[in-house]
Amino acid sequence: MMPWFDRFIALGIVAVWGFNFVVIKWGLAGVPPFLLGGLRFLAVSLIGMLIVPRPRLPAGWLALYGLAMGFGQFSCLFLAIKLGMPAGIASIVLQSQAFLTLIIAFLWLKESFSPLQVLGLVIGFAGLWCLAYATGSTTVSWLGFGLTLCAAASWAFSNVVIRAFIRRGHTPAMLGVVVWCSPFLVVPFGLFSWGLEREQIHLAALLQFKSLFAVGYLAVVASLFGYGQWARLLSRHPANIVAPYSLLVPLFGVLSAWVFLGERLSGWQWAGAGLLLGGLVVNVFGPGLLGRWSVYNGRRPRLQR
Repeated sequence: MMPWFDRFIALGIVAVWGFNFVVIKWGLAGVPPFLLGGLRFLAVSLIGMLIVPRPRLPAGWLALYGLAMGFGQFSCLFLAIKLGMPAGIASIVLQSQAFLTLIIAFLWLKESFSPLQVLGLVIGFAGLWCLAYATGSTTVSWLGFGLTLCAAASWAFSNVVIRAFIRRGHTPAMLGVVVWCSPFLVVPFGLFSWGLEREQIHLAALLQFKSLFAVGYLAVVASLFGYGQWARLLSRHPANIVAPYSLLVPLFGVLSAWVFLGERLSGWQWAGAGLLLGGLVVNVFGPGLLGRWSVYNGRRPRLQR
């Protein structure tokens, strides 16, 4: 049983990650997307590398993970939100990474699906269909929706990169991986920013409170605090106790977007969100519940006639 203090920490982490989408929206008001990504990971590098030990992971694997998790995910996500993707909807669509992780792991690592995982995939993709259908009748742009899905796919690919390394007999500390892959991201973000955004960069906008707050929050609170405390919880409790708390990230994302940005969901968007999160619940809890039911059913005493 997880102590109440750790439960509050877990809720605090997912609240921080949910509010993250509102902060991104604020930051993009004064900082272009690629520059915001570069500043985030530059700050993570400068602060984190002083206090977090380097994980036992080859530089090539760190670079591959970083380019997928950091550059691929956040360049697409920041661009999507800059192009008008609502922060709350982005927090929901990004959770499709769980389903895409299963698919990429199947194609790359030959991992198999359980029947309940297939059911979760079907429910989840039905939710994505509802969200895509809503895109045609709301202010959400198809480009923003597609970029958010690309961000989810990049996140999923980075998950499989870590799984592939774990298969080789190593389990790296995730906070160390996040910190020490960050230097590999500063250069691509910087090059894209210089090539595409240099005319949009204004010192006065960079020095605004919301811009500075966004960079600090994304680097220190969302990355160092969030991943650091998440890793601590995983070191103290089984993953099947800690991981389900991440399902609450979209809830905090939608609530914070409603409170701070005035965003509202349409009926189709609520239906899509419900189905997508329902598929995640089936995926996370289904195999364990099925295993418990099978054990109970196998041990259940038979009535004598």
